[in-house]
Parts: sequence; structure tokens; C-alpha cells
Amino acid sequence: MKKMMSILLVVSLLLLAACSAAPSGGTEAPSGSTAESEGIQADAAFYGKADLSCLNGKKIGITIQSLQNAYWAGVMTALTEVLDAAGAKSTIVSCDDSSATQIGQIENFISSGCDLIMVHPSDAAAVESVCADARAAGIKVMCWDDPMENTDANWILDNTFLGHAIGELAADFINDHYSEDHPAEVIVIGYPQTVILLERENGIKAALEEKAAGKYEIVASQAGIIASDAQTAVETTLQAHPDAKVVAGIGAGAMIGADEALNIATGGVIPEDMGVFTTDVTKQQLEQLQDPSYPAKGIIGFEGSDVDTATCCADMFALILADQVGAHNVFRNVTRITEQTVAEIISGMK
Repeated sequence: MKKMMSILLVVSLLLLAACSAAPSGGTEAPSGSTAESEGIQADAAFYGKADLSCLNGKKIGITIQSLQNAYWAGVMTALTEVLDAAGAKSTIVSCDDSSATQIGQIENFISSGCDLIMVHPSDAAAVESVCADARAAGIKVMCWDDPMENTDANWILDNTFLGHAIGELAADFINDHYSEDHPAEVIVIGYPQTVILLERENGIKAALEEKAAGKYEIVASQAGIIASDAQTAVETTLQAHPDAKVVAGIGAGAMIGADEALNIATGGVIPEDMGVFTTDVTKQQLEQLQDPSYPAKGIIGFEGSDVDTATCCADMFALILADQVGAHNVFRNVTRITEQTVAEIISGMK
């Protein structure tokens, strides 16, 4: 495993890069996408407008669903470093997926005189009112993930497009290794209980049909938002479909769990026609992408590494405080991460 860059090196690079960080290798949303009709698509020019020096001395409160999630833990660690380097005073708290807790956290941020509050909602509808209170108090509010009403800007994904990108990765693999005479048996790991994750799942299925029609069969659609559930889902499916070798899923848990199930099933000897494709970017996923004893073959990431995402998030803060966003909804780009590009990404993970 490669060593992480030291904190001092990260901070030095951040000070040099300042607000110029932007997604590399981003895949822009197609014409007619949600981003085109309901907001703007973030690109290098968009993030390049940000001046992180305006964060100096600003008080920023951040509440997220959970720090137990590896993706969020990594990004929030990097975000703390970015904000510290910019001279901001930040507080990051987890609501542990409790709306009542999150409302209390936002109320505390209001009373403490924050300049900006970022919320990653447990339930977006539940925090609309308290976010309106924050704005009435002259505090800027940003939502990460949901198109909320009572915010200055929402930093979000077109989840159907994201799912489609995952499905395209899987379809390319299927086209390389399977045919109509020898179709792939595919397991889809979704989470239909959550609207945005159902959108991802539907995007995956749409892309498979568009790009690999006749060369695959979905033998199971299972729910698995955390790794243990995804592992169980794949193990259960393999009992009825032992030849299932392709998994497409909606998040990090789907990849980590499916990788473990298939690693066990094959004894770590992964055939060339076995592959797992999902989104999110955690260090464990990237390490499994580098490890031939796991079937991970591709990830649809966002800005890049934890440091890249954190820097773009800080850019959003600067743009909001300077009233330079230009739209209520800002849609993040996505990018493919494969064995060929993983080394560059992993160097910036926490």
C-alpha cells in the first residue's frame, strides 16, 4: 500500500493550488440532462472563479449524516485541512442520521454566529425550516446532495446520469468479454428505499440496455447500501447463479461487499471476465482496484481524490460567500477511475 502524503505536503500544495482545483477527466452531463435544465454543470472554469483567501477568518459550520461512512470520513478530514490552510474556522459534526440532532446542530451554528453553514441532510425536508432561519439571520447556507429550497446553493449530482456512467463502465466490460452467444450474468446492487439511489440503479440498468443489449442478463437486483449487506446479497445470488461474474452497484458498500464475496467464491483467483463497478471513492475501493485478488474493475468518481473533492467544496464556500455561484443548483462532474488512473487518485486519499 502506498503511503499517504504528509499533512504538511498536502497543506503546502493546497496553498499553492488555492482555488484552481477542479475535476480532472470529468465526464460532463449530456445535452438535455438535469444539470442543463435545472442548474449549472461545474467545470474547471467554474471552480477557477473561487478565491479561497475570502475564507480567511470566516466561521463555517458543517453537519453531515455520518462520519462512520469511509467516504465522508476521508473527505471531511481533507476538508478540515483545506479550510485550516485558508484561515477559516470550521466545525464539522455528525448527526448520526438523526434529523432532530441535525436541527439542533444547525441551531447551534446559528447562535454561534457562523458565516456559512453546510448541511448534508439526514432528511432534507426536515431541515428546510431551520435553514430558512439561518438565512434570515444573514448566514449563507449550502446543501451537499439534495436540491433544497432554503439554501443559497446546492452542490448535487444528477444521480440518473451517475448511474448511467456506472452502467456504461460495466457495459464496456461486458462487450469486451461476453457475446449474445455467451451473455454475462449480472447482479445489480441498489437501494430502492432512497430516491436518489433508486435513480442511480435505474441509470445503471438503462445504460446496460443501451450499450450491451443482448449480451447480458440481470439475474438479481438486490439492496445493499453497506458492505456487509452487499456481500450477503452476492453470496445469496451465487447460490442460485454460480456463473454470475459481473456486479454493478450504487455505492462504495456495493463494491467492497461484492469484492469480498467474489474473492471468497474464487479463492482470490479472479477470472478475466469477472468485474465489479460502482461509484463513491474510498481508499479501500482504490486499494481493491489495484489488488488482482479482487474483481474491482472500475469506479465512477467525482472530483478525484479526497483532497480534490475537499478543495472543490471549499471553492463552493468561497463562491457562495462572494455571491458568485450563478445558480441555485450546481451539478458535480463525474470521472472514470480504472487500474490505469488509480495511482494518481490514491495519493490524495485520507
